Amino acid sequence: MEPTPFHVGELEVQKRMGVHDHVASYARRFIRPAMPDQHRDFYDKLPFAVAAVRGSEGQPWATILAGKPGFMQSPNPTTLAFERLPDSADPALEGLVEGADIGLLGIELHTRRRNRVNGSVHRNSTGGFELKVAQSFGNCPKHIRERGWRPQEPEHSGVAPEIRTDLSVEQRRWIDGADTFFTATGFRGDGVSETFGMDASHRGGQPGFVRAVGPTTVVWGDYAGNNHFNTLGNLELDPRAGLTFVDFETGGLLQLTGTATVDWDPAATEGFLGAERLVKFEITRVVARQRALPIVWDSTPADRELTVVAVHDESEGVKSFFLTPTDGEALSEFKPGQYLPITLSPRGRNGTVERTYSLSGPPNAAAYRITVKREPHGLGSQTLHDHVKQGSIVRASLPRGEFVLPPGQGTVILAGAGVGVTPFASMVQTLAGGSRRVVLVHGVRSRAHHLLKDEMDAVAAAANIEVYTRYSRPEPGDVAAGTNSAEGRIDAELLHRLAKGDAADYFVCGPSGFMAELIGGLELLGVDRLRIHEESFG
Repeated sequence: MEPTPFHVGELEVQKRMGVHDHVASYARRFIRPAMPDQHRDFYDKLPFAVAAVRGSEGQPWATILAGKPGFMQSPNPTTLAFERLPDSADPALEGLVEGADIGLLGIELHTRRRNRVNGSVHRNSTGGFELKVAQSFGNCPKHIRERGWRPQEPEHSGVAPEIRTDLSVEQRRWIDGADTFFTATGFRGDGVSETFGMDASHRGGQPGFVRAVGPTTVVWGDYAGNNHFNTLGNLELDPRAGLTFVDFETGGLLQLTGTATVDWDPAATEGFLGAERLVKFEITRVVARQRALPIVWDSTPADRELTVVAVHDESEGVKSFFLTPTDGEALSEFKPGQYLPITLSPRGRNGTVERTYSLSGPPNAAAYRITVKREPHGLGSQTLHDHVKQGSIVRASLPRGEFVLPPGQGTVILAGAGVGVTPFASMVQTLAGGSRRVVLVHGVRSRAHHLLKDEMDAVAAAANIEVYTRYSRPEPGDVAAGTNSAEGRIDAELLHRLAKGDAADYFVCGPSGFMAELIGGLELLGVDRLRIHEESFG
């Protein structure tokens, strides 16, 4: 049996939330001791990353490491090298000592991509430092507010940091208006274990999801995430934590350290729309730094209103919603595989929720189409299924996403589990009739759950499109003779065989376990990691 990549605190929270067995089924394939090439390339291109370290007295600090893209680079799969240390006003500087634990979050706000890496600090002779990797893994794009960045000149001299033990009135207003902040937590037990160390994490939501309820107290609603529970698992064993708030317009930072406790009672989340639990943070020290960063961020373009012109039932628990601009203007263009960020107002609740859904129709259609599965605990999907009808108005921003087809004419293998087929529906409709060979493999429970089946069967009439189905729990008659359907699940061997020796690009979309199994299997079969593209659902 493979050792778990989680410490006892993370495991306890996973068991409390009823996800332990599911996470254990894929975790070792998902959390690795080295960075895949896609992650290494991702870090090389970032203008900033979030770091979590401990100060000289053990208190956690979260900070922003920033510079021109290329200021951090990966010379090999187990190393991230930083060209310089933070400036002397950063309280996290004292934590960047030889051998110290460090957690790093690489996050690209304008694409909502994020990856994590944890390890140890090693100082170098050039004035910078290196992160030696212990664990590397990806994160889903949930709750990330999109922003574009641009450079600025930071003020490292002449502006002393403000250091205090409580929040000023202005700082409390800053927190109350925040839609994003970052956390630093960690745990180190006795002995040596890859599961020990620091974690840097992101928290996001509508303004009001985090609140300064007093000069020394901050609370926030904690939402569903990737089910690893790194942050909450750390707090289970060590309540010390750090928070950092960014002034995206000026590059200022508000860094807090203190202790955090989790209130698991669902009643505690009243007034925090969609939250599953409440976290209370007691401050012991505050450091505020004006224009601390060499970059600032611009807000995303304003939302526009879209009218729901049709709603179609696709399969059991899945509906498609067709949207056109309420103002009658043209739709914004998108690439097959991209998603649409939308804002919904759940009935009977104060506030709004933001969700992103893949565009499942072709780019040249008269309306956007999103195809959504109703999740039992999904506030956004329940709002769409239960209350959004023909004629309803929703707000949406521009289509986004990097899960798009590479240029060229090489073979493309598309593997989707359940509703994870939706970005591929747009891709195959766009490529049908062309010269590029496209193979779509869709895994679903049964024919009753087979969304978009007729549409994909029609597209498969094109000479360059092949469509295969794997039913995990077929009903009698679901698997028809003489078709490309069969009982079973999608695995890497099937995808590799369908490539027929071509140097194909593989796209996988679905729950974390599904993706971890396929990605790990394809790598074992010798597929270049740069040719494996992923998008997480569920």
